[in-house]
Amino acid sequence: MATAGVQEIRPPTLAPTSEPPSIFDGTTRLYMSYSCPFAQRVWITRNHKGLQDNIKLVPIDLMNKPAWYKEKVHPENKVPSLEHDGKVLAESIDLIKYVDANFEGPALLPNDPAKKEFGEELIIYVDTFTKDVFTSFRGDPITQTSASFDYVENALGKFDDGPFFLGEFSLVDIAYIPFVERFQIVFSEVYKHDITAGRPKLAAWIEELNKNNAYKQTKLDPEEFVDFFKKRFLGQ
Repeated sequence: MATAGVQEIRPPTLAPTSEPPSIFDGTTRLYMSYSCPFAQRVWITRNHKGLQDNIKLVPIDLMNKPAWYKEKVHPENKVPSLEHDGKVLAESIDLIKYVDANFEGPALLPNDPAKKEFGEELIIYVDTFTKDVFTSFRGDPITQTSASFDYVENALGKFDDGPFFLGEFSLVDIAYIPFVERFQIVFSEVYKHDITAGRPKLAAWIEELNKNNAYKQTKLDPEEFVDFFKKRFLGQ
């Protein structure tokens, strides 16, 4: 078992001409993309639990996926997916829960029933949060997302025993941070707006996460994401 602080070399991204791995040979593999926020959730979970030696990364070129991935691994042709024990599982929230429950390493949910209940509420809300922010890019993002970011700020104040949603670092933080990372970049670079302004708990949460090596190793290149965002949402 590796440790959460291990700095690993990123495997090369596989394109259609790349040879497929030896699928269903007993190796546990995370099929992912370095740029995908959903895959990033599972990647962070793997890193935090020290599973770098147990779960191999298999990065896929999302713009030019190998045919074998859909044919042999995941018929829906999406990432992330996890090859484990002769089966393939998908959906990022399901996967982070699965990895936490089925592999060794530090637990990512507290034992406190109140925290567990609130954590599930927050995980259910995360899709609404991300959808509302992405939808705002067709209108007035700064105004339209105020309530969404205020919700996160208020949620971070629920427990006072740490800077994270449930006090301690958990699956809830992992569910949110890949998207907040991208939103912070876009609002800062494109809209010249600081999403943490007037939201000290959100600022402290991001600052603390940026110290977390399991997460830091998964962060994307801000310039690349801004270019992607401008092409995708602004037609530039």
